[in-house]
Amino acid sequence: MKVTGAMLNIASKCLIIVRMESNEGVRFLQSEFWAEFKASHGWKASYFLVRPDKSLEPLTDTHDRSLVEGKNDSRTVVLTVLTRTFSVARFLRRTLAYIPMAPEFPGAAESFNDNPADFCARTAAALSDLAEALRPHLPGGTLLIRFDPAIDFPSPDVRDSFKIMLSESARKSGLPVHTAPVSVQPPDTVVLDLLQDEDKILGGMKSKWRYNIRLATKRGVTVSRHFGSDADFDEKFGLFYGLFMQTSERDGVSFHGRDYYADLLRRGAALGEDARMRVTLYLARHEDDYIAGIITLFCGREAVYLYGASGNVKRNLMPAYLLQWTAIQDARAFGSPCYDFYGMPPTDSESHPMHGLYLFKTGFGGAKVHRPGSFDVPLGRGYRLYLAAEKLRAWWHRSLLKRLRGR
Repeated sequence: MKVTGAMLNIASKCLIIVRMESNEGVRFLQSEFWAEFKASHGWKASYFLVRPDKSLEPLTDTHDRSLVEGKNDSRTVVLTVLTRTFSVARFLRRTLAYIPMAPEFPGAAESFNDNPADFCARTAAALSDLAEALRPHLPGGTLLIRFDPAIDFPSPDVRDSFKIMLSESARKSGLPVHTAPVSVQPPDTVVLDLLQDEDKILGGMKSKWRYNIRLATKRGVTVSRHFGSDADFDEKFGLFYGLFMQTSERDGVSFHGRDYYADLLRRGAALGEDARMRVTLYLARHEDDYIAGIITLFCGREAVYLYGASGNVKRNLMPAYLLQWTAIQDARAFGSPCYDFYGMPPTDSESHPMHGLYLFKTGFGGAKVHRPGSFDVPLGRGYRLYLAAEKLRAWWHRSLLKRLRGR
């Protein structure tokens, strides 16, 4: 599809900055740290300078990227793109391109509320334009570009209306923007404001949550912090991963392999103590038992609760509450402006199999945030076949395997 000047003008009003001012930094999914971590686990990371006229320039090395970031020029954007190549047949290879949490659309909810049709048209054009600009820089045989645009809505209903209207707007305009059948990142979450003082944060929690934090402490639960550079890291990480496997078996969910999480923590430690990115393993212990753990990532833009695990004993001691409160305090001291609990059901429906997770995360206070999930811009043949395979894989993991395991 040829990109016209008019379309680029429309997109220029909607394609917002990915890399914010230096004191805020980027969302962790757009950071070089996360991209290089993913590159060590099957992806390839590429970086592009996006100019005000929406032209792209590949950035080939760290020096180039640091020069761009050092200018602190809000008119330019550094965009992180991940690609992954796989074999369809012996001699046929295809590539997927993925852009996590970009582009950003500050004030999206207000813009959508003021003029839904206009906002959806501009958003569809922005995604289509960016995909077309990236196309020449991607490997031949790239099937699609999948976006996770950073758009925050206050309710599932508003979010769902946006998705329907965006799809309709793209169809009417002839733009190849489609709602992806699965979302790569969790679309629903709770984000806690850390710019408040601790008393206000505690006051915003449900009373039972404050009680459970005190209860865990009173009954002798302690929380320790561990990093990938610690002398006893292998031992402590082994304890966490054991809890992780108990969680997987109990809840019927699957995780990455052990090396994936250990590598994340080691890479975080390699940044150094003074880095503006910190990855921490927290373990909750009672007497001789390690009973729960979490992994968090802090940066200048946000703090994120990435992974959690709990054992099958002493759950009545409420270690998860003390773990989260300890991480919240640390994130606030680190300077992160918010704490993202990162993933929950969209509503408090008791019929949802993860209703308990919704109650747990919303009980700490904070704003409920509902993102639209993933959108695809197809670039080559085989897109529909790939979607069919992706849907089958999602059904296998989410439905059939749980049934086979008796869940």
